[in-house]
Amino acid sequence: MYRIGIDIGGTNLKAGIVDEKNNLVESTYAPVRKGASPNEIIADACQLAEAAMGLSCISNSEIAGVGISCAGTCDTKTGRVIHAYNLGFENTPVCDLVNFRFHVPAKLANDADAQALAEVRAGSALGMENVLYICLGTGVGVGIIINGGIYSGCGYAGTEAGHMTLILDGEQCTCTESGCFEAYASATALIRQAKKAAASDPGSALNSLKKMGAKDIFGLADAGDETSVRVTKEYIRYLSAGITSLVNIFDPEAVVIGGGVANRGEKLLEPVREYVGKHIFGADSRKAPVITAAGFRDNAGVIGAAMLIKDGTE
Repeated sequence: MYRIGIDIGGTNLKAGIVDEKNNLVESTYAPVRKGASPNEIIADACQLAEAAMGLSCISNSEIAGVGISCAGTCDTKTGRVIHAYNLGFENTPVCDLVNFRFHVPAKLANDADAQALAEVRAGSALGMENVLYICLGTGVGVGIIINGGIYSGCGYAGTEAGHMTLILDGEQCTCTESGCFEAYASATALIRQAKKAAASDPGSALNSLKKMGAKDIFGLADAGDETSVRVTKEYIRYLSAGITSLVNIFDPEAVVIGGGVANRGEKLLEPVREYVGKHIFGADSRKAPVITAAGFRDNAGVIGAAMLIKDGTE
C-alpha cells in the first residue's frame, strides 16, 4: 500500500506518493494561489495529490491514507488547523475536507512537526530521540522531538517557537505580536531586512534585483556587495540567537535546519555552529548539539506527513 503526503506551506503546496519504505514515488507542487480561501487551498492540494497518483499510475484502492502537514497550530485529534496566519486558516477542518475527497483515513500535523519526524525516522537525525527541527521559509516552523515522539503541548501549540520573543517591542510579526523569532529569522524577514538596507544604500547591488529572494541576497553577499554581506551576517546572528535559546531549553542531541534557506549549506551552518557553541549556557564545559541541514530538504514535509499514516502517529 501507498500513502499520500500533502504539505501545505505559507508559499507552496506539495503532494506526493510515498511507499512502505518511505521512498517518494512521485511528487507535484504549486504555489499557494493569492487570495485563495482555506477550502480552495485544500482543494488545490488534493488536486496535486491526484495528479501525483495519475503520474505514478496508482489508484485510490492502493492508498492507505493521507497525511497532511500544515503551517500553523494544528489540533491533531480533530484534524483541524486552529490558526495559520500566513494562510488565513481559522479552525479549518482539513482532515474532513481531505477525507471527503479521497475516502481514506486522514491525519494532520504541524508542518515542522512532520518534517522533524521525517528527519528522525529516516533523515539527518536518524537514530536520535531528542531533536529540534527549524524550518526557515515564509515563517519559522519549529518541530520538537522528545524521546522519539512529537511534542506538541497540551493545546497543540507547543511547537510555535517561531513566536517566542527575540526582540522586545521589535518588528511586527504576522501573528500580530512584535519581536518574534519569525520576524527576524524567516526568509520573509531576510527579504524585509534587505529591502530596508537597500533603500538606505542606493549604490548597493540589492537595488538591481527585479525580485528579491533569499537566494539572491546571499548570492550578492558572496559576490562581495557590502550591504548584502552586512544584512546576511545580521540575519544569521538573529537565527543563531534564537537557536541558542531553544538549545538552552531543550538540550537536544541535534538541531536540524530545513526550508529554502538551509540550501545554503555550510555557509549558513558553520557560523550558526560557531555562535551556538560560544553562547549556549555552560559553553566552557558543555558540548553543543550537532547542527546539520535537513536530509530530505524540500520533501521532508511530504514524507513526514505520509509517516503519520504508517504508524498512527499524531
